[in-house]
Amino acid sequence: MKVLVTGCAGFIGMHTCLRLLTRGDDVIGLDNLNDYYDVRLKEDRLAQLRQFGKFSFDKLDITDQASVAAIFERENIEGVIHLAAQAGVRYSLKNPLAYIQSNLVGFTNILEECRHHQIKHLVFASSSSVYGANTAIPFSVSQNVDHPVSLYAATKKAGELIAHSYSHLYSLPVTCLRFFTVYGPWGRPDMSPYLFASAILEGRSIDVFNHGKMQRDFTYIGDIVEGVVRVLDRPARPNASFDTAAPDPSTSYAPYRVYNIGNHQPVELMTFIETIENALGRKAVKNMLPMQPGDVVATYAETSELREAIGFTPSTPLHVGVGKFVDWYVAYHESKKLNLLSRNKLHD
Repeated sequence: MKVLVTGCAGFIGMHTCLRLLTRGDDVIGLDNLNDYYDVRLKEDRLAQLRQFGKFSFDKLDITDQASVAAIFERENIEGVIHLAAQAGVRYSLKNPLAYIQSNLVGFTNILEECRHHQIKHLVFASSSSVYGANTAIPFSVSQNVDHPVSLYAATKKAGELIAHSYSHLYSLPVTCLRFFTVYGPWGRPDMSPYLFASAILEGRSIDVFNHGKMQRDFTYIGDIVEGVVRVLDRPARPNASFDTAAPDPSTSYAPYRVYNIGNHQPVELMTFIETIENALGRKAVKNMLPMQPGDVVATYAETSELREAIGFTPSTPLHVGVGKFVDWYVAYHESKKLNLLSRNKLHD
């Protein structure tokens, strides 16, 4: 299959591309390499992908409609995995327009090209943040998600709705995947595993919000990618028994589906921190803080629908996933130090 992966230099994007490439797919990667976090990390991820002859990369912004259209015109794309987005809950309080542009305008550009080029399946990265003010857990895809508590969440919910309209109007198969707190090697520097590991190793304090009284359904990146690729291979189909008098938000008369993809096992934040401490062999200095705007107290994925659809649900134990993340983190930053020392010696 020839697959377009947007956001290919991102955390989930790189791992998804690697999974597709190792099974023999042709992958076209798009990314604007913005500076929301360290661009060098994104370039290092790309270096992993460029080792494959079946990978090609285009640096472009999905808000550039003409450039997006040119990619679809040039390539005979069969499937699309749309991961590009302005990420981050707290950053959406500072720069809301970035979310409107990338998560709504950019996504609509992708949808337009998918419908014009008869794409076999579009898989869209949504987020557990869409559950917002919901307190009924575990979170089920059959629940209404009409009360987002951050603009980021609102744009992801809006993306699901826009995708459904395209699925309805143009019979475009679309599957929306709500990711739950993804972690693992090559993770984002603005996410808690990276922030905690960095601070602990450097002797700085870590910020613990809501005084540690939080739960997250931490999901290992390998499990996420396995789910994404399995879903890609099973295009969404209309639900013949869809009840328009009592509509289920997770399915439709159109070829459209929504799934949670999470570990189905919420973890206390303090337990997560302890797991990182154990893997690093050091204790954290904790700075206990109140709840932050846009945050939710707990996330917990109900994943039975995903299991029934693709025969898989995430299951990597926390200590195993954190151990793999810490091993990567230490090796990656050690190699960066060695490279810096080598460059300095050349200049001496």
